[in-house]
Amino acid sequence: MRDASVSRLGQRFRRALLLAAELHADQVKKGGHNIPYISHLLGVTSLVIEFGGDEDMAIAALLHDAVEDQGGRPTLERIRADYGNRVAHIVEGCTDSEIDPKPPWLERKQAYVRHVREHADSEVTLVSTADKLHNVRAILADFRELGDPVFDRFKGRKDGTLWYYRAMVDAFRDAMLRNGLTPYARGNQRLLDELDRELRALESGVAGKR
Repeated sequence: MRDASVSRLGQRFRRALLLAAELHADQVKKGGHNIPYISHLLGVTSLVIEFGGDEDMAIAALLHDAVEDQGGRPTLERIRADYGNRVAHIVEGCTDSEIDPKPPWLERKQAYVRHVREHADSEVTLVSTADKLHNVRAILADFRELGDPVFDRFKGRKDGTLWYYRAMVDAFRDAMLRNGLTPYARGNQRLLDELDRELRALESGVAGKR
């Protein structure tokens, strides 16, 4: 049974929510619908909480794109100062680039896949899997409405995008085997199973339209 203390989200979480809203205030989701980017951050945070994450992990979920999209290393050090090393570690583990301009897309994604496979711990894996699940669900929903043009918004286009998410599923699976039994192993497995199901639905849909 989940410890009752895990479910309490206090002042630190509320401050992180305000910080996420501040950092991403001018950012919108890909797709041209002018949807505030914080909708993605809240979706990922919801998954992290629902699949067993504690307050630090929920805070990291709110801030998981802050370094990559909003300031690089100085933003990471701000997070470390305000929320501690554990939150900063998880955010850093979810970040595929700290520099601007970012490295080429394929190089960056290949490096992140390797990082997860070889180094990500169970806390980073849970938050990162939640991030990828929320993304794939959004892509699948738009694909069912729009078809292949949905992939035009991504640098990897259709083939690269599908490769990346399948590579991440495999990397998460390898990371889970490497990490063994942890307090977050069950949540990791359930999230990974759901990510795999949603990705298979997307892959099947794409194959059916070829």
